[in-house]
Amino acid sequence: MRVMVTVKATRNSEAGEMPTAQLLAEMGEFNERLAEAGVMLDGAGLKPTSQAARVRFVGGTRSVVKGPFAESKDLVAGYWLWRVASLEEAIDWVKRCPHPHPGNDTEIEIRPLYEESDFAQ
Repeated sequence: MRVMVTVKATRNSEAGEMPTAQLLAEMGEFNERLAEAGVMLDGAGLKPTSQAARVRFVGGTRSVVKGPFAESKDLVAGYWLWRVASLEEAIDWVKRCPHPHPGNDTEIEIRPLYEESDFAQ
């Protein structure tokens, strides 16, 4: 199964603060372990929403809203795309992850992706 693993944003990440060299090294090592295990398919940190835009669909119209966006706790600061055998395996990997925002409370969310077999009838 494939899962999208998202790291929630904090005020610091939304302010554009870069991770420390130590955290970058720890995350690099973690990503290497994921890759060596054949788990990691993709992953990246996301720039703050001050550099983002949303396209809102209302009926037949489209409107653009440029960032920054409020409520950093609802925003995503980074992601991984993993291939794992189960949700439990993904949880085990996340538990081994370095704290992505030391000094701040944060969450990492794991969501399964739909697979082609989910749409088979």
